[in-house]
Amino acid sequence: MALNEPRNWLIAYDIADPRRLCRVHRFLSTQAVPVQYSVFATRSTPMKTGLIRAGLAEIIDAGKDDVRIYPVPEPADLTVFGKKALPEGLSVIDGRSALPLAPFALKDLNAETTITRSDRKGS
Repeated sequence: MALNEPRNWLIAYDIADPRRLCRVHRFLSTQAVPVQYSVFATRSTPMKTGLIRAGLAEIIDAGKDDVRIYPVPEPADLTVFGKKALPEGLSVIDGRSALPLAPFALKDLNAETTITRSDRKGS
């Protein structure tokens, strides 16, 4: 993977103060897609990820808050329990169109279906 190539990230947080919590949520809503209340996903370059880290560092209290940014392996394999397979507004697109977040296999255990993205660059 090239140094400037985008990759997938999960950002999760636990913020002690309600005001900072709102600020973190508002900030991340401009940078990433919410997948759960305190979990966001983004596909970004290392530079953009660094800007997200810097923005979060300005908001949080490092002694009281916990923010974690995890790289997501590609291709990712995601298992979903519950009603929603993807956040509101996101969908898996057939054909050669790009999936908004990542190439992955999505297993919705409630619907007993598997949605996959098979088109990869160069394949």
